[in-house]
Amino acid sequence: MSRSAARNIPLLAFAALGACVPVALSALKADFYLTQLTMSAWYTMVALGLCLLMGYAGQVSMGHAGFFSIGGYTAAVIATAGMPSWLSVPAGVAAAALIAFLVGIPVLRLKGHYLAMATLAFGFIVSRIILGTPLLGQADGISDIPAYHLVAGLAISGRRALRVQNFYLAWAVVFVGLVAAMNLVRSRSGRALRAIRGDEDAAAASGIDVARHKLAVFVLSAVYAGLAGACIAHFNGGIGPGEAGIMKSVRYVALVAAGGMANLWGTLGVSAVLTFLSLRGAFGLYDDAVFGALLVGIMLFAPSGVFTLIRKRVLGR
Repeated sequence: MSRSAARNIPLLAFAALGACVPVALSALKADFYLTQLTMSAWYTMVALGLCLLMGYAGQVSMGHAGFFSIGGYTAAVIATAGMPSWLSVPAGVAAAALIAFLVGIPVLRLKGHYLAMATLAFGFIVSRIILGTPLLGQADGISDIPAYHLVAGLAISGRRALRVQNFYLAWAVVFVGLVAAMNLVRSRSGRALRAIRGDEDAAAASGIDVARHKLAVFVLSAVYAGLAGACIAHFNGGIGPGEAGIMKSVRYVALVAAGGMANLWGTLGVSAVLTFLSLRGAFGLYDDAVFGALLVGIMLFAPSGVFTLIRKRVLGR
């Protein structure tokens, strides 16, 4: 079997699993799980984008909940203001990308904990702006966001009749995002990003435009987050300031760390499972504490992610 064919096996398995989930849940009369599974898909998009930034470029971001909220609130304002409805999601993505570009130019000059502090401050600023802006609903957020209609009768909506449709749509977007990310990391740009993660000075000395690559992957990760925010705003029919909270950003970092900083499949799996459990209320009032403890535990005991730890313990390698 060729190497390219072997690489496609996990993708085919992922697609087959996704196709079977609604059928299995329907047989078990548990269709209601599809709502949380769909939301998990959108949140997983944020984690995949952050995995590219942190795992492959080595740039820490504690403000990705801000980009998620920028995408979501931009789409919400357009959708509820009587503007052309098709503009909402593209505008949300564009707004997140533009803000990431403007913020990334000065911020990405920083390194290490200084970069983490700067992105944390960015997330805090976005949260405060949302809470202080009447147009954004302040503490109440924005509600009554209509469905986002696509082609051939497809629509991003949380209506019960569209559960299966939205499950397939959301995870199809995740699939495309995963394939795009995998192709990126295997490309020349991906090799450049790994070189930057290893040693920025050495990468620059070898002819890599470090600033351009860092800014590009920062903007790309924000695009993933903005798309997820815009889509989930339409799916839920509303968005609130809690989506921009600092603990949301900590959660995304924890998911990437648990999956393995440079492990797209690990990030996808951990994010899908833990986000689903969180949305189902499995952690109760300790939800934020669980993700905070997860991040600390991973950094202390499994810095390469849980899947690497399991492989070492089970397979001895």
